[in-house]
Amino acid sequence: MADSTMAVSQWSPSFVEELLPAAEKTALLYQLSYLCLANFPNLERTIRSRAVETQLLFSSSDATMLKCILTSDNLVQSLFPMLTTAVEKNKPRLAVKYLEKARAWITDIIKDVDRIVEKYDLHNKDISSATSDVVTEKSNTDKDIAKKDQELTATETTLNQQKSELQNVNAEIDQIEKKINDKSQEIQDFAKSMSQTSKGLGIFAAIVPFVGLLVKSIYDSVNDPKNIAKMKALEAELNNLIGDKTAAKQKQWQLQLRIIDWQMKVATASFDRTSIPDPIHLDEVQSSLTKIQSIMIQLKNFWEKVAQMLIYLEQKTFVGEDLIDDLEDLKDEFLKSISAAKGAWTSFGAGCQKASVIFKLQTKDSYKFLEVSPSSLSKEEWQQMYEEVKAKLGKIDPPPSLQSSDKPAICQESAEH
Repeated sequence: MADSTMAVSQWSPSFVEELLPAAEKTALLYQLSYLCLANFPNLERTIRSRAVETQLLFSSSDATMLKCILTSDNLVQSLFPMLTTAVEKNKPRLAVKYLEKARAWITDIIKDVDRIVEKYDLHNKDISSATSDVVTEKSNTDKDIAKKDQELTATETTLNQQKSELQNVNAEIDQIEKKINDKSQEIQDFAKSMSQTSKGLGIFAAIVPFVGLLVKSIYDSVNDPKNIAKMKALEAELNNLIGDKTAAKQKQWQLQLRIIDWQMKVATASFDRTSIPDPIHLDEVQSSLTKIQSIMIQLKNFWEKVAQMLIYLEQKTFVGEDLIDDLEDLKDEFLKSISAAKGAWTSFGAGCQKASVIFKLQTKDSYKFLEVSPSSLSKEEWQQMYEEVKAKLGKIDPPPSLQSSDKPAICQESAEH
């Protein structure tokens, strides 16, 4: 059953946990941008327009998540039961028909997610244009402003130091992620080598695209102590790398919060001097939207891999004559794989449901600040609102990789199944 096209996705059903802080952060950073551009009506209108566009984009993202929910439900409620029936009745042609239908669903989702990714790209360009407008107007109003005083310079120096440290941490995380991908590939290759002696393992790898379940299936299928020891060593190495990534991302998260705080100090100093602040928070808005776009790209890549696996399953299990002959012998292994797949896909659908709720909340409640012009606020009201937004930023829960989900992504699944 081993084949070069077979792949194991690193996409976790808990992906939604990374989406929540990015979406919350986007709205709060818009609000900070809105506050910092008080008394500049043209720029206020620009921020309001871009924020409304983001709300509409989140609404479209919610619709895409709904399609993922429905497709996951169709896999659990329709495809898997129909495949089970086809296998039990030893009807490979019927199974091929069902798999082709599932691939049509998934192809439609891939196109839909791709459209959303393009919308995020265009929206980020709009925000970049807005940032350029702010920069231009700032340049026109700053011609008569003296050089920044010593306190502001010191604040900017600290901010730049924090940014430099964050760049170093980002580079460290990139290196760790590469090592994690390499180690995951090593586990995948090991699973492929084992499939030479266990066709059931090969079927399992093709239909259950989650690493944790694959690791457990290796333990269940391999009896050789040497191979078991090798699998344990690979799993330990992967968990160690994930632990390193968790620590690095915790540091990254704390640096990001400190940078936002120092950026606000610079913005406040500029505000007090009647200068238009640098559009720092619009840059951060772009970063948050890019994070959400990255999640959507991962979602698209996930569905593409699932589509490839279904093709592999169709061609290698139900079309190849040698495997049709073995279908009766593989029936039990196939039905076990179907049972495990139902649980995994149900969990994935639940993750998409949570993502849908997040997009709905952001669309409905998080942009009410647009109803009040910041130029209408007194200095005291402005300061109070700034403190409230800053406090909300500090309460945003870190992504799961900063808490516990990265490492248990393997351990928990193995324990539960």
